[in-house]
Amino acid sequence: MEGLLSVSVGTVFWASVAFLCVLVIMKRMAWGPIMSSLKDREEGIANALRQADLAKEEMSRLQASNEDLLREARNERDRILNEAKAMSDKMRNDAVGRSQEEANRIIAKAQAEIENQKQAAITDLKNQVADLSVQLAEVLLKDSLTEEQKQKALNHSLIKEFGAN
Repeated sequence: MEGLLSVSVGTVFWASVAFLCVLVIMKRMAWGPIMSSLKDREEGIANALRQADLAKEEMSRLQASNEDLLREARNERDRILNEAKAMSDKMRNDAVGRSQEEANRIIAKAQAEIENQKQAAITDLKNQVADLSVQLAEVLLKDSLTEEQKQKALNHSLIKEFGAN
């Protein structure tokens, strides 16, 4: 017994032939499908990486688009607020202007009414003074004027004098 660890040429030859047969069979039957499966897997991974890159680029574009939309929305908000403020200021200024015009109109009307009342009071006062003066003159001169002609002339001159005022 030479032992299991001894090497003989025949055993090496037949082991090599068996190994080569298994290698050829493996190459024809298993190697092609294994390599095909590895190639498919490699292509799948490459496709997945390309899809991930495309998704990343799309996300970047969407993020940039969102930022643009947000910027536009802020600008629109600012424009609307500025327009609203300008409109509010205009409405306030218009209301103040109308109020001022109304106040000026009321003041002018009141001043005109005061002037009319004043003129009416002055005219009434002049008439009362004229009447009192005529009555006083009548009382004083009644005794001194006896003739009707003199009395008419005096009345006429008093009327002329007070009528001019």
